[in-house]
Amino acid sequence: MFSLFYGLWKYVFSKTEFHVLILGIDKAGKTTLLEKLKSLYSNVEGLPPDRIVPTVGLNIGRVEASNTKLVFWDLGGQSGLRPIWEKYFEEAHAVIYVIDAASPSRFEDSKSALEKLLRHEDLQGAPLLIVANKQDLAGAVSVDELSRYLDLKELDERQHMFEAVCAHDGRGVKQGIDWLVEVMQRSKRTERLRIRAGVSGP
Repeated sequence: MFSLFYGLWKYVFSKTEFHVLILGIDKAGKTTLLEKLKSLYSNVEGLPPDRIVPTVGLNIGRVEASNTKLVFWDLGGQSGLRPIWEKYFEEAHAVIYVIDAASPSRFEDSKSALEKLLRHEDLQGAPLLIVANKQDLAGAVSVDELSRYLDLKELDERQHMFEAVCAHDGRGVKQGIDWLVEVMQRSKRTERLRIRAGVSGP
């Protein structure tokens, strides 16, 4: 009987917790994505898009997916706020990088900010999900077009995926999160963070 209760306790209380950064330049749709994640995974309706204001600082969202706890950190993307990003790099298991796929004029700024974070030592080995957001808008580029434009040499050794999404209606969001959870579970970075925290593997 003890082993039965212990097994249940372990199942309920020892779910792996991952910290995921949601980054990108301003107006890419990061907070809209976070609110959609809450509604998709927590059965809690997130803020409607017309009530979302630019993030100055940090928004936090907690959900459960695939028997894991996910803590999302959504950070402001204005140029003056981007230096704050690196304060969160060391504890992050992975990064979701959001790009407004319908604003090609801002791709260069997005690429520059992404290249800078990929070079940062504190994010070494962190899996990366690049989200081509706003697929509901006319003129939104495909993930193939975005990948060719970004041409990120830093991705050669990093687990990464491009996903076309619409944060307003949730299109593509679960596919991206499913991939991210799977790679975080077997990531060398996750193992390093576990060892540093003194936590044994599952």
